[in-house]
Amino acid sequence: MADVLPLVEARLRSALGEPDARAAVTFLGTDRIEVLRFRDSDAEGAIVRYATLGMSAHPMTDPTAVVADPVQGPRAELVLSVRAGLADTDKVLRPLAVLGASPQVEGLVVAPGASLDVGDALWPGAPFTSVLVAEPGGLVEDLELDAPLDPVRFLPLLPMTPNEAAWKRVHGAQALQERWLTNGTDLRDPRRTSVPLE
Repeated sequence: MADVLPLVEARLRSALGEPDARAAVTFLGTDRIEVLRFRDSDAEGAIVRYATLGMSAHPMTDPTAVVADPVQGPRAELVLSVRAGLADTDKVLRPLAVLGASPQVEGLVVAPGASLDVGDALWPGAPFTSVLVAEPGGLVEDLELDAPLDPVRFLPLLPMTPNEAAWKRVHGAQALQERWLTNGTDLRDPRRTSVPLE
């Protein structure tokens, strides 16, 4: 069976351009997870994007399954976009790699609407310790693989403050996203404060 990671990296490059940095993290008992950094400029300023590479090498398995299916099951990589130059966001590489390894380490199936918590600031001084997994398809299109393999989905991550994460647990992901939209929240601002939750 063909290695999917070269195809995944090619899709990331075609969507985001050439990465200007990459780092690799290996956790005991897991495959290596790389994090690639891409820089982009839009009308409002520079955006830096971080994408995992390695999470999609194996399908994610339902933790209640008796036997893990080595072929079929959802595959994904994670993409985080933040405004450049406002915080030391390059320190997010290790937390992102931890999240990318979580399906192998913890048996998680990462899907839109899920919360992922790293237990510490995403980068030094960050007001965020967790992320909301958003719907794929906007920035990087799904990568179709030969049957019977599931496509690789590129899941955007939206940083959440602890208050937002607690509110989301009660009211749901959709309600939090509507709150962000109503308040015009810049979800790519690495220094933003919590959206009003009253």
